[in-house]
Amino acid sequence: MAGGKMRKEKPKGAPSNQYQGGISFHKSKGQHILKNPLLVDSIVQKAGIKSTDVILEIGPGTGNLTKKLLEAGKEVIAVELDSRMVLELQRRFQGTSSSNRLKVIQGDVLKTELPRFDICVANIPYQISSPLTFKLLFHPTSFRCAVIMYQREFAMRLVAQPGDSLYCRLSVNTQLYARVSHLLKVGKNNFRPPPKVDSSVVRIEPRRPQPQVNKKEWDGFLRVCFIRKNKTLGSIFRQKSVLSMLEKNYKTLQAVLVSLQNTGEPALNTAMDLAGIEEDDDNDMDEDDDMEMEMDGGEGGEASEFKVKVMNVLMEGGFEEKRSSKLSQQEFLYLLSLFNKSGIHFS
Repeated sequence: MAGGKMRKEKPKGAPSNQYQGGISFHKSKGQHILKNPLLVDSIVQKAGIKSTDVILEIGPGTGNLTKKLLEAGKEVIAVELDSRMVLELQRRFQGTSSSNRLKVIQGDVLKTELPRFDICVANIPYQISSPLTFKLLFHPTSFRCAVIMYQREFAMRLVAQPGDSLYCRLSVNTQLYARVSHLLKVGKNNFRPPPKVDSSVVRIEPRRPQPQVNKKEWDGFLRVCFIRKNKTLGSIFRQKSVLSMLEKNYKTLQAVLVSLQNTGEPALNTAMDLAGIEEDDDNDMDEDDDMEMEMDGGEGGEASEFKVKVMNVLMEGGFEEKRSSKLSQQEFLYLLSLFNKSGIHFS
């Protein structure tokens, strides 16, 4: 059309995102294959792989990163969900000198029992970022580090420090169990097909020994603190829903302790009741810090006494006017210890 732009039409029947070997990629499954060889080399170099290392790769795709990992380490264990990619990996390395050093496991990595490995290097589907990170951190056998490609904003949450806009429960939780550092920012055009957002490569080094905390207690405590991270802790712990839940758990635990004292049996792990409690979603990019909160109206009787007990814990440590978005990991650990000392437990 005169004065306009002619639209270039795709040939009918042509796949929108096709690998040169004929494999089409599914964005819905998080299939974004690294195509920049310089970037692949940089990731392998920054991973610090030793020639004796057994390397775990998650989501190897067509094997661009796998090839470099095989050159650097002793063995690669690749976990891949897509059967088409598994066949492509087997075809690509069949008959090569490294074929006997590649083990491919077909399956969902979140449901797969992972073998022992020294280092994990992976370009993962972004929708499994959080569960996979903690699956690795709680892996029963120790490993040196994980170098993982994440969606950039998720990566920034992992490395965020107190006071940063992206500092959240994910930041505190991850950094309790590991040292986390940002290695590379990766533009979307380094992938085929390109994702909608930029990415980042992060290095995660599990702390050894692991911190001596009860995982359920710590997680339950942080879930309450980060209900609204920019509200004061005094405001959060005055919410009716929070006080009701804490008091219910407090009474349950006291009853269990009395019963166990009478029978002489060892203490049991009582799960925290988090029903009805809403929090900031660490995996959600939208946060509403101005949401109206339900405050305790100051009822009399036992409920009021318990509220005083909770407020006394906050005041004892000087936490009543502090906000979770500004607290360090050590401050969270200290506050949890104060609650525990007062008989208020979260698991």
